[in-house]
Amino acid sequence: MKSSIFSRRKFLGLSAAAAGASFGAKSLLLTPEPLLAAENMAGGDHVRFGMIGIGMQGSGLLGQSIELPGVECVAACDLYDGRHTLAREITNKPTLPVTRRYQELLANKEIDCVVAAVPDHWHKQVVVDAVSAGKDIYCEKPMSHSPADGVAMVEAAKRTGRIVQIGSQRVSSLICAKAKEMISQGMIGEMMLVEGWLGRNDPTGAWEYPPPFDLSPQNLDWDTWQGTVPKKPFDPYTFARWRCWKEYGTGLAGDLLVHLVSGMMFMMSINEAPRQALSAGGIRRWKDGRNMPDVHGTLFYYGDLPVYMRLNQGTEMPETYRFQGSKGILEVNEFGLSFTPQSGKDTAPSYYANSFPHAMHAEYEKKWHAENDPKIGQEPMVEAVSYRGPDFDDMKPHLWNFFQAVRSRKPVVEDAVFGHHAALACHMANESYFRKVAVTWDESSKSIKS
Repeated sequence: MKSSIFSRRKFLGLSAAAAGASFGAKSLLLTPEPLLAAENMAGGDHVRFGMIGIGMQGSGLLGQSIELPGVECVAACDLYDGRHTLAREITNKPTLPVTRRYQELLANKEIDCVVAAVPDHWHKQVVVDAVSAGKDIYCEKPMSHSPADGVAMVEAAKRTGRIVQIGSQRVSSLICAKAKEMISQGMIGEMMLVEGWLGRNDPTGAWEYPPPFDLSPQNLDWDTWQGTVPKKPFDPYTFARWRCWKEYGTGLAGDLLVHLVSGMMFMMSINEAPRQALSAGGIRRWKDGRNMPDVHGTLFYYGDLPVYMRLNQGTEMPETYRFQGSKGILEVNEFGLSFTPQSGKDTAPSYYANSFPHAMHAEYEKKWHAENDPKIGQEPMVEAVSYRGPDFDDMKPHLWNFFQAVRSRKPVVEDAVFGHHAALACHMANESYFRKVAVTWDESSKSIKS
């Protein structure tokens, strides 16, 4: 994360805290720097992109992208004709070229790059085709639908040298960047345990989306949408709610866990797959024919560090991380972060001394107080420090990083390797759930083992 993303003058000097010194209560504001095209554009060049997929996420990506300086959408693709209309409405271009065939965008010499938001089972093919056609690509999370897909995508990115940015926006979050800084400074000490959780409690949060009223085989290329999945008759609910089925999506793991995992990896400077994963969960509330769990908890090992992530579509819980260290707890949520220090030392005589005979107990307590009580007027002040910032789902800065990389050819913040490692955690979580055993990632065979 470049220092230009936020002003370091707005931050506390934390080196003393990292060394164990006390500090007073603080609540500070994290302020992002403005996106200034004049300072950041290489030679003033415009980036012309094509949009592949204008659904729930794609429409948001399209709307955010065209608000960025020097960025223009010149064509759009979707298999549902109603979204052709939507693309033209979002861009305010009544004659925007639209198509059902994304290959037409890849063959268009006027297009510098593409942004793709398609169902998970199409990610690999779109990314491989894009980079093979010489196009840079921003692809929504999770990067892959399977470990094998991820391996193929990494190989294609390396082979072609094209830019691939994966759309887990936590890595572009001002809040997560501050947490990363605090962790790297050793402020929370030796990491003991990492937790993360996120819960929803409504039909929309459980992917029970309403299909478009006019959806039909006449205005949707249903056969192409299904891809290589075993074919089934046209079903508008499958089209709208594909995340519910493993044939098309990756469930809670790929939709929500990937945010927690990619954010955790970024904040802890990790870029590897977990060593082991053990999941528990089930379809506990949304018994609507889905085959992916609506409650899913997974215990990972990253090296020897336990990381416990839990997702729930039956109980509302704000997205939260809790980094538990030997010097205190760092909690990160949607609108800020707070650090509560801990000394790791006894704050009173040990209660085990209650088992001593009275005389020995009195002697022990007298000695303890003489050695440990602070001098009058020198009592330590140990209070939390907190930062407030914008919503950490920073889509626009994440897109900006991608378009800037297209201009400058500099690395993005979430390349194919990072995206692959984050997606592997999700695939391992799903495999452990379905196999009902712990699983590991075997790098030599590039496969998940029980």
